[in-house]
Amino acid sequence: MEHVVLGLGSNKSFGAFSSLELLKRACSCLADFIHGLEVSSIYKTAAMYVCEQDDFYNMVAVGKFSGTPDSLLEKIHSIEQKFGRDRSLEVRNGPRSLDIDIELFGNQTVKKENLVIPHERLLERAFVLAPFLEVLQKNADVNKADIEFYGKKLELLKDQRVEKYCSF
Repeated sequence: MEHVVLGLGSNKSFGAFSSLELLKRACSCLADFIHGLEVSSIYKTAAMYVCEQDDFYNMVAVGKFSGTPDSLLEKIHSIEQKFGRDRSLEVRNGPRSLDIDIELFGNQTVKKENLVIPHERLLERAFVLAPFLEVLQKNADVNKADIEFYGKKLELLKDQRVEKYCSF
């Protein structure tokens, strides 16, 4: 089993489900195959890359996964589709009902066309680092050097608007 870190985000409703409800339902689905699932609070964040869109609600989920990075990607794509994501119809970095990214997969490095681990923009995204640090700081088994490393990276991004919105 590998320790995984997933980043989740939403800024568009799907059917009767608001972004917040979509995140909660996605976490319920993740709990079916991520063992010991822990989640951060939800953070309201300014959109990046394509700024002319609604704010995002972001969070991080961590736990253990028994499988390969590719099998995890397949499972999270299935959850995204279940909650209205159709990659063929969307603008890259534009509005979406649900986005789930694999940020870390143990100590593995993957570089494929459809999957890069660690996530190639992990260290430039306060909307991932803030909730990730929240979860890290709750875990007594975490290496303090990791907390310090990610904390320093987050400090460099203090110009990005990331506000704790609510607890999960």
